[in-house]
Amino acid sequence: MPRIIDVVDAPDQRADELVARVPEVGSGDFRLGSQVIVRESQRAVFYRDGKSLDVFEPGRHTISTMNLPILASLLRLVTGGNNVFTAEVYYVNMREFTDLKWGTPQPISLRDSDLGLVRLRAFGQYTMQVADPKLFVDKIVGTQGAYSTSQIEDYLRGMIMGRLTDVLGENMTSILDLPKLFDELSAGMKAKVQDDFNAVGLNLRQFVIVSISPTDETAKAIDERASMGAIGNMDAYMKYKAARAMGDAAQQPGGGAGAGVGLGAGVGMGAAIAGAITQAMSSSQQAPAATPQSSTANASAAAVMTLEEAAAYLRVTPADVQAMIDSGDLKARKFGSQVRISKEVIDAFLKG
Repeated sequence: MPRIIDVVDAPDQRADELVARVPEVGSGDFRLGSQVIVRESQRAVFYRDGKSLDVFEPGRHTISTMNLPILASLLRLVTGGNNVFTAEVYYVNMREFTDLKWGTPQPISLRDSDLGLVRLRAFGQYTMQVADPKLFVDKIVGTQGAYSTSQIEDYLRGMIMGRLTDVLGENMTSILDLPKLFDELSAGMKAKVQDDFNAVGLNLRQFVIVSISPTDETAKAIDERASMGAIGNMDAYMKYKAARAMGDAAQQPGGGAGAGVGLGAGVGMGAAIAGAITQAMSSSQQAPAATPQSSTANASAAAVMTLEEAAAYLRVTPADVQAMIDSGDLKARKFGSQVRISKEVIDAFLKG
C-alpha cells in the first residue's frame, strides 16, 4: 500500500535554492485532507502529467476540491472516486536572487573596424526573482526537466549568451571603444533578456557587464598596433608584421625554416636594388644634355686648381704643395684663406 503524505512541507529550502521538490524523487501520494504548509518566501505548485495544477500561497492549507478544483474531475477519472491522488509539489523560492554570475564559456568572434576579426570573453552579474511561479514551473521544470538551482542557472546563462552576441554585434565597431559603452550595453542586454525571462515567469531586476576582454591572440594584436602607432592603417600593419617576422627570423639560429625566410628576404633585397638601378639609369637617360656642360665645366676648372687638386695632379700631399709655395718654387695666388694655382705654372715647374 502506498505511503500517504499527510503533511506537505519544505522547511529546509535554502535561501539560494530556487526550487525544492516534494518528494525529492518520483511522485508522491496525496489525499484530500492532507496539510500543505507554505512559508512567506515560498509558493507551492502541485504538478502532474506534465502541467501545473494549482498554486498555494503562504499559509497552512488543507487539500480539498475547493482549493484544488482541478482535482475534482481528476479524482473521479483517475482514481474512480478515491480521494488519493499522485503528484509532485514544487516549492518555488520567491526571494530576490542577487549576485548571480554569467560568463562566456567560449570566446565570441566579432568583426572589428580596426583589427578585422576579434575574439572576446565577457562576464558579469544579474539579479532576478520569480514573478509567476506557475508559469516558471511549467516552462522550466515541465519543459526543461530542470529543478536544481545549478540546472536552472545553466539554462538562464544560455539565454544570456544568446542575446549577448546579438547586442555586441549590433553596437560594437571596435573593441577599443567598448569600455565606454558598458552602461549602454548593460541596459541593452537587460531589455533584451527581460523578455526572455518574462516568458518563463521570471523578472530580471538588474543586469551588469563587469568585463569584456580580448583573448590572448587579440590582445597581442592590440599591443602590436599600439607599438607601431598605426591603428586603423591595415596596409602599414601588414608591413609592420612582415618586418617583425623577418627580424625574428634573423635572430634565430641557422636552419631550414630560417634559411627559407633568409632567402625570401634576399629576394626582396635584390628586387629593391634592381629597382634602384633601374631608377638611376632612367634618371641619367632623361638628362643627356647635362653631360657636355658638366664636362666643359670640369675642363674649365682644371685650368685653375685648388691646393688639393694640385696635390692630386702632382701625386703628392697638399702639405708638399704648400711647402713648394712657401719656398717660392711654385707660384700661387691667395684669395682670403683659399689658394689657387694655375695649371700652366705647374706644367712649367715640371718642365724645369
